[in-house]
Amino acid sequence: MTLRTLESLGSLEGKRVIVRCDLNVPLKDGVITDDGRVRASLPTLNTLIEAGARVVVCSHLGRPDGAPDPQYSLEPVAKRLSELLDQPVAFATDTVGDSAREAVAGLANGEIVVIENLRFNAGETAKDDSTRKAFAGELAQLGDALVSDGFGVVHRKQASVYELAEILPSAAGLLIATELDVLDRLTENPERPYTVVLGGSKVSDKLGVISHLLPRVDRILVGGGMLFTFLAAQGHAVASSLLEKDQLDTVRGYLADAAERGVEIVLPTDVVVAESFSADAAHETVAADAIEESSFGASGIGLDIGPETGAVFAQAIRDSKTVFWNGPMGVFEFPAFAAGTKAVAQALTEVDGLGVVGGGDSAAAVRQLGFADDQFGHISTGGGASLEFLEGKKLPGLEVLGWA
Repeated sequence: MTLRTLESLGSLEGKRVIVRCDLNVPLKDGVITDDGRVRASLPTLNTLIEAGARVVVCSHLGRPDGAPDPQYSLEPVAKRLSELLDQPVAFATDTVGDSAREAVAGLANGEIVVIENLRFNAGETAKDDSTRKAFAGELAQLGDALVSDGFGVVHRKQASVYELAEILPSAAGLLIATELDVLDRLTENPERPYTVVLGGSKVSDKLGVISHLLPRVDRILVGGGMLFTFLAAQGHAVASSLLEKDQLDTVRGYLADAAERGVEIVLPTDVVVAESFSADAAHETVAADAIEESSFGASGIGLDIGPETGAVFAQAIRDSKTVFWNGPMGVFEFPAFAAGTKAVAQALTEVDGLGVVGGGDSAAAVRQLGFADDQFGHISTGGGASLEFLEGKKLPGLEVLGWA
């Protein structure tokens, strides 16, 4: 079975096409602070507009509790889409009510409307299948076909992602097709050396991907909060740094498995330790095996990889033909603890091959640190979906589109 693409839907001129995007952007005081996901939706939307479709965009934003909440409105997203598409974008103030029905009925060929946040309806994320199906049935009345293009949600069995695709003729959009092409290159005969860079706060978030990738990669670089569980598994004291004690045996197993397979797991040799978790905390760089010997003793908190480690990681990345990176190296939101993440990002822009930023916090980090999207081989729009794909899991939002 292969993924159904836009071509499978035939002529779309005059048809109402629901596009399930992932427009879950960060907002501050009603202003979008990172429009990467909005821009990622443009190729599919422009293709549909040029085909003369009547485009109905839907998405979630944030975690409203199944009821309308103004702070999670998609109206700022509709305004940004209008600017990026350089054409008017209508906005419906509900999802399946009078406003949505009237806005869709008023569309001419090539016009576009954004309906309100899907998660304002409890049926979108309901655990009960029949409740999701009922909401999907209401959504289906707004369209003649569905284009699923929200890669960041394909690992979720939600009404607009799964059940709606069962009701309407459905296909994947260009964004999902691109994401799958890149992930395929990471899993099927990747160019070597193949390096995976893992960061973020917890080892437990990465258990599946480590297990699945160990037999497939040449080296794994470990940073972020998860590095302290690795150091502790080797017997080093980590002061008050983030530590998952219940994962120590699992990590020891990974280290033994990697050694047996000849896979290099590269751990930091130096760490930036701070007095407290704050942007202006006093801090110093110490050896990774001597964290409690910092000025802060047992109360010190590791908040970034050190400069020596940053240089080693950067060289390993530049020496690779394929690199997948998921998770920042430190608390990049605080400038004093962003150097490690910046070193990794810079090296990834210099890869002579495929360099992939694996969505989520990593994507936010590179943009916040001043990098442009086109400096990288690919920036994924779905951190969780990317990881689950690389873990070998079945993703319901792809299976319903024919992917197997």
